[in-house]
Amino acid sequence: MIQKGKRNPSADLAKIGFQTSKNVYWNFDPQTLTQDALDQKEGTLSSTGALCIKTGRFTGRSPKDRYIVEDSITANTVDWGDVNQPVSTEVFDHLKTNVLEYLSDKNVYVKDAFACSHEDYKLNIRLIAEKPWSAQFAHNMFRRLSEEQILDFTPEWHILCAPGYHADPLADSIKSSNFAIINFEAKTIIIGGTGYTGEIKKGIFSVLNYLLVKERGVLPMHCSANIGKNGDTAVFFGLSGTGKTTLSADPNRALIGDDEHGWADDGVFNFEGGCYAKCIGLSEAKEPEIFHAIKPGAILENICFEGETNVPNFDDVSITQNTRVSYPLEHIDNAKPDSKGSIPKNIFFLTCDAFGVLPPISKLTPGQAMYHFISGYTAKVAGTEDGVDEPQATFSACFGAPFLPLHPTEYADMLGDKMTKHKTNIWLINTGWSGGTASTSDRISLKYTRAMIISALEGKLDSVSYRTTDIFGFHIPTECPNVPDSLLNPRDAWTDKSAYDQKAAHLAELFQKNFREFEAQASKSIMEAAPRIMA
Repeated sequence: MIQKGKRNPSADLAKIGFQTSKNVYWNFDPQTLTQDALDQKEGTLSSTGALCIKTGRFTGRSPKDRYIVEDSITANTVDWGDVNQPVSTEVFDHLKTNVLEYLSDKNVYVKDAFACSHEDYKLNIRLIAEKPWSAQFAHNMFRRLSEEQILDFTPEWHILCAPGYHADPLADSIKSSNFAIINFEAKTIIIGGTGYTGEIKKGIFSVLNYLLVKERGVLPMHCSANIGKNGDTAVFFGLSGTGKTTLSADPNRALIGDDEHGWADDGVFNFEGGCYAKCIGLSEAKEPEIFHAIKPGAILENICFEGETNVPNFDDVSITQNTRVSYPLEHIDNAKPDSKGSIPKNIFFLTCDAFGVLPPISKLTPGQAMYHFISGYTAKVAGTEDGVDEPQATFSACFGAPFLPLHPTEYADMLGDKMTKHKTNIWLINTGWSGGTASTSDRISLKYTRAMIISALEGKLDSVSYRTTDIFGFHIPTECPNVPDSLLNPRDAWTDKSAYDQKAAHLAELFQKNFREFEAQASKSIMEAAPRIMA
């Protein structure tokens, strides 16, 4: 299909080496892309009107198969290691040629879009995809162009997405048949052998996590954000499963975005144009905003149905626990149209503590804030994986280590400077368990978590008294509106106090062990905020 307008799209594709005698479908709307997926037996229409797809073998990212090309730009700047694995320009060029040749024999879908709602930092993106639902995902998750903007569009970055292409690890000098490779010099991402759509959005997130720091002085953040009626912006950091998407979707506050933002000198802005929410256990009662966003234009990934119907069963995790829905921001009734906010007044670090040790809410000192930002802690629940009998601590620096091309302390230093300059309040919120571990107690009620966050946002915790916990040294309020006092101090919630002390000491040891790799770069105030095990 030839795109009408001022540009010759075929010539544009030829510039990156793509030639085909097949059809090229340019910037189809989501309705057409959904219908193409259905016609090609690539998906099913749910009872809500959302397209349901299966992403194949991979139902999540494959971190061990993600690479960055080591070249003159990245050689001395990228934090090379297990997260940022280097690959040569020659390997990239070889695989790119193979992917282009593979796609040349296919009908492909092109989607033009951009990242960053702030005009000063926007990044133009062109996706060339094998699957119609990959293009629809890009339509949902990136910022959308007007028809006039499409006619004059010039891409800065390209993404080649070929789930059906499988590399030869031995011949192609990579670990597996699947891969996601970022090339900063060529401004290109190639994805092969995996249909998991999250690789598309996280590839661009990784790019922005490099460019905005090195070239623009903007702090990229793996966080959600919303804004109150008085113009106060709140930011929510947290790993998957901690409630980041859920807690930012507040009917009384406008949603700026649910996953990726930048903090510039004039405020916060969303990188994306959509939300990519987990669906496990989703219900209308618990998460009405997300539940009602699953309608025509949305994409449900790897969910199952109720019996022989097309009614989604969000409790069925037989395919994966990482069931997902992608939808454009406008599917949320109170989404802020410009996706921008003011300087954050409050920042919340979310953790799902399956050990039952951390308080439901704590106010952090600047040193504690930096320590826990670099730590990026949450915990896996026992029983979610084979051989996991006890809670397992998970640490991800800056709450987004897999997407950080630079050393974590570069991002932490930027956050610390901004928090101090703007006197931002930092809170640690435990959305996990209290009164025992995940196997012996109940998870903290969402209504109590919301009540604590609302109280913090409304300044109701500014005048209450605080107590300091042992070991972690957290400052916890002695009272909070609409929350039982007994819930606020985690040790009080445990019947067996000695058992709590043992778990707290164990978790403190895990924090200390994790932080050893950062100690050399950490300031005295950060190290003083580390948990201390009582003799």
